[in-house]
Amino acid sequence: MTTQTEFDPKAFRRALGNFATGITVITATAPNGERVGVTANSFNSVSLDPPLILWSIDKRSGSFKVFEQASHFAVNILAADQIDLSNHFAKPSDDKFAGIEFDEGAGGAAVLRDCAAVFQCEKYEVVEGGDHWILIGKVVGFEDIGRAPLLYHQGSYSAVIPHQRFPAKAEEEAPGIKALEGRLNNNFYYLMTQAVRAYQANYQPLQLSTGLRTSEARMLMVLEQDRQLCIDDLLKEVNMPREEIQNAAEILERKGLVALTDNCYRITAKGMEQAASLWELAAEEQEKVFSQFSDDELNAFRKVLMSII
Repeated sequence: MTTQTEFDPKAFRRALGNFATGITVITATAPNGERVGVTANSFNSVSLDPPLILWSIDKRSGSFKVFEQASHFAVNILAADQIDLSNHFAKPSDDKFAGIEFDEGAGGAAVLRDCAAVFQCEKYEVVEGGDHWILIGKVVGFEDIGRAPLLYHQGSYSAVIPHQRFPAKAEEEAPGIKALEGRLNNNFYYLMTQAVRAYQANYQPLQLSTGLRTSEARMLMVLEQDRQLCIDDLLKEVNMPREEIQNAAEILERKGLVALTDNCYRITAKGMEQAASLWELAAEEQEKVFSQFSDDELNAFRKVLMSII
């Protein structure tokens, strides 16, 4: 390992890029109503008691005057499918909120929709930190939406992918095998639920890494095949509660992935692109799990499943 002693700002920036971070959009509103929003990956936690967080802003930023005047700010942690939102707030604009859907939070700060999480903060302290101002906020409210976050690593956007754990040792597998002995291994319902659980353990995190919830992903994949379905038909295909489907449809419509026409939902061109990536993930996981079986075995398995369905 060679330690670099001559300080090169570009090299320093590249080295810092090895630390993967989430991406946020920080928003605030001045007393005169002027709104600002900036993309930042400098967000971090400070304290649990009191609940404090921090982020930093370049001293040359024209947005700082609003953050300086505002009593509160909001930290919107972007979800994996909000790259466009990150790019939007990273560029200068006369009105960054034109066409952006948001709700007003504490102090009038804009709370963006469909993020991974949101923290509403009272301005607690502003500290000088070299060429940046460090803003410390006291959290007065937060929302944990639970979507997979958008990441930034080595100058590029990234997504959360589950870490491949080391395979279990032979002796560690014994309890799981014993659990299937006796009457359980002759109970097809038990075996099917265990199989689905094992399959989802790897596949579901990959699907969630796209920034879509399971209901949203399933709805897109169904619509990609049928193109347009009304709510009752969607309920049959997606097999989820009506309220969950309606919430998913509302979010997908807001994202421009589906459109509502004559009380039926149809997939958009943007939605088709997203669905294609979801099907690609599904195909990769299916190949990984089922490649060990012959065509005859898979055809028999498919026939059994279709008969049960």
